[in-house]
Amino acid sequence: MPAASQIRALIVDDQASIRQVLANSMAEIGFTNIAQRKDGKEALEYLEQNPTHLVISDFNMPVMDGLALLRAVRSNPKIQKVAFIILTSEANKDLVQEAVKAGVNNFLAKPYTVAKLREVLEKVFGPIK
Repeated sequence: MPAASQIRALIVDDQASIRQVLANSMAEIGFTNIAQRKDGKEALEYLEQNPTHLVISDFNMPVMDGLALLRAVRSNPKIQKVAFIILTSEANKDLVQEAVKAGVNNFLAKPYTVAKLREVLEKVFGPIK
């Protein structure tokens, strides 16, 4: 059972308000080490320099979208084991199928509750204390 405070997380979304709301929700669960980036390109640069356990990324972003980021992460031996959750408000089956093919660990649909966030995280990490 991992402690949320021991999981290093990265939130990737082009909207600062979305990143902050998600960071606040994660803090309610017990996360204390949460980085934020505004697009996939910045996130990939961060991941290559900073040990990270979890990425929660939006699908739609400028520069590099969430699916491209997921593919880049999975193709990089140094960071390919990072747990990856796609944050989306879209029910686009094609995007979801592409993310599954690319190796996504789970999805979090917007809007979400802290309880739903915990449920999604626990499907990836097991019970979180």
